[in-house]
Amino acid sequence: PLGKATLAQQASTKEINDGNSLCIITYGMGVYWAKNSSKKFPGSVEILDLRTLNPCDDEAVFESVRRHGKCIVLTEEQIYNSFAQALAGRISYTCFRHLDAPVKAIGSKPLPAVALIMILEKAMLPSVEMVSDEISALLKS
Repeated sequence: PLGKATLAQQASTKEINDGNSLCIITYGMGVYWAKNSSKKFPGSVEILDLRTLNPCDDEAVFESVRRHGKCIVLTEEQIYNSFAQALAGRISYTCFRHLDAPVKAIGSKPLPAVALIMILEKAMLPSVEMVSDEISALLKS
């Protein structure tokens, strides 16, 4: 339904209770990157697929962040001045008392246009490896 996020992957209750979990808030291609990245961290990653950005399911987002205390907002758009960066700010403001680490926003590198050469396109966009590295760093914090 319009404005309702979907839980694309759940974290295990044990990992949540142990404080060894995080949530990834994403949409579009980010769901694919998040699912593939989370395979290295079984039971530690919850993935929330926003489905629609306007209206945004803020209740589901904030509930997920409060449950885990750590959050990544993932997008394929350029990160600067993006919806994801604004959402990360709203999460930081609203869930500040529940956060164990700063909210991390991941997106494309700030290039003037989409790269048309495959090598540059791969370097510009987030990847499974990039997201895995960020998950690892956040879980260790």
